[in-house]
Amino acid sequence: MVKLDRYIGSSVLIAILAVLGIIIGLASLFALVDEMKSVNDTYTVWNVLSYVLLTAPRRLYEMMPMAALIGCLIGLGSLASNSELTIMRAAGVSIGRIVWAVMKPMLLLMVCSVLIGEYVAPPSEATAQANRALAQGSGDAQSAKHGLWHRQGDEFIHINAVQPDGLLIGVTRYRFDKERHMLSSSFAKSAQYSNEKWQLTDITTTYFRNVGQGNNASTEVINVPSEEWGISLKPELLNTVVMIPESLPISGLWSYIHYLKDQGLNNGRYWLAFWVKVLQPVVTAALVLMAISFVFGPLRSVTLGQRVFTGVLVGFTFQIAQNLLGPLSLVFGFSPLFAVLVPTGICALAGFWLLRRAG
Repeated sequence: MVKLDRYIGSSVLIAILAVLGIIIGLASLFALVDEMKSVNDTYTVWNVLSYVLLTAPRRLYEMMPMAALIGCLIGLGSLASNSELTIMRAAGVSIGRIVWAVMKPMLLLMVCSVLIGEYVAPPSEATAQANRALAQGSGDAQSAKHGLWHRQGDEFIHINAVQPDGLLIGVTRYRFDKERHMLSSSFAKSAQYSNEKWQLTDITTTYFRNVGQGNNASTEVINVPSEEWGISLKPELLNTVVMIPESLPISGLWSYIHYLKDQGLNNGRYWLAFWVKVLQPVVTAALVLMAISFVFGPLRSVTLGQRVFTGVLVGFTFQIAQNLLGPLSLVFGFSPLFAVLVPTGICALAGFWLLRRAG
């Protein structure tokens, strides 16, 4: 039985890895073509290649459920096409045993996927975004195409680029009073985090005096070489802000969700990304279970091309359902956890039902 489990598991694992390689290759090619549109004197082809390479771990993590679904259909489907599954069933091997043989390599892939999503993809993505923002932007205020906005209290902040080592390039700050009159506008060439404090360098600040008082209003421009910046954001949180929620590690999402809550800001999108990441192994298992049920049920005697088509169709349907329910949860206020669990639950229940029928 051990040899049989290894044979089934290796067949499925090889198919999943092959599908994953193809999907990542295509996704990287599309990303390369898209980034080539932004090539200029400062953002060169080498910068584009570096960006695509550094963002590959994120694509690998995101594509794992789809690759598991299609790979499982191909791996088990090839065994079914060669009548090997029929022989196993005739020899007394239960469907539950075959399911467990498939799930064992899937557990390994799930662990690897979680580790990549938590420890490899986030720092790689942060470096890619920082390098691209630095190459595409200069030291002028708000010149970076991929800069970020943030708000703390009455201050609105724009940062051109965030380096993973705690260095900020191009920090623009706007401060308003309670009537939304601008009190000051400031730009610093850079900011460095040291000894639990931010230190701004080469700052130009424009103060707006007597705002809202008609002809009495005036401005004053002051230049200083450096000053301390009192903001509660640490480099770890800023590295979180600069990336889209889907690229963040679970620990980073958890910290930033509670930071936004303390600031009185909306954190719904980050809750959605948090539950998507936490439940990704469950989602993968549900899709694999559905793939196994298809092989023993509707797709038992079809061609390889039909299995691949079915896998892609089911995968995209699942993805569309999740992409629709996620934003709907933010608009209508129901739990993002519900938005993630509904498509997953449907896949799992459909898989169990088809397997029971096949058994």
